[in-house]
Amino acid sequence: MSSETPTEQVDTSDATTRNPDVPAVPTFWNYIGFWFPHIVAVGYAFVILAAIATQFIGDELPCPLCVLQRMAMMLIGIGAIWVIGQAHKSTLTMSAYARSFGLMIVGALLGATMSVRQIELHILPGDPGYGEAVFGLHLYTWALITFIVVILYSAIMMMFFRATFPVVPGGKAALWTSRILVWAFIAIIIANVVLVFAEEGFNWYLPDDPTGYKLLNPDLPE
Repeated sequence: MSSETPTEQVDTSDATTRNPDVPAVPTFWNYIGFWFPHIVAVGYAFVILAAIATQFIGDELPCPLCVLQRMAMMLIGIGAIWVIGQAHKSTLTMSAYARSFGLMIVGALLGATMSVRQIELHILPGDPGYGEAVFGLHLYTWALITFIVVILYSAIMMMFFRATFPVVPGGKAALWTSRILVWAFIAIIIANVVLVFAEEGFNWYLPDDPTGYKLLNPDLPE
């Protein structure tokens, strides 16, 4: 008969597989860190959809600088939805969370550069600007404001990125909200690719002052 005393088997699988960066007891700010990327992505989704609506309803085709600003917004949105997806998978780390803000800042800086360039092109007195104004400001000016807000938001969140590390709330509401947002944003990206292709056709660049869709009407002037 063995003299060894049987020891109790302890299940350590959860301790070894759980992401150590995810707090065991989430706080209010952890949930804020989860929902803020949703706000960023939703905000830019509405901005891009509004630009598309202006393109069709107001017959204002986007110029090259307008398209580049949309692309910057999409880059920021991709950074936001990437955080959301990684949070749901419990694979988000502190370093990756910080890098996502770096990506959003890069996107915002690129977009702000394009916005400032477009503002400079129409800054002289008497210049009506490109397109119709919304609440007294043109779309590229509003775009610059949103890019500045994203830079400030990202900088503040990076200062407190440990306290605001995203934690997914319990229940299915958060899951389905994220899924709808992610797929909607992907659809918006695809729609913009199609619209730019329709406007540019098989040419290497967009005209500075587009007048139509060259894919549908190749005889349009450059």
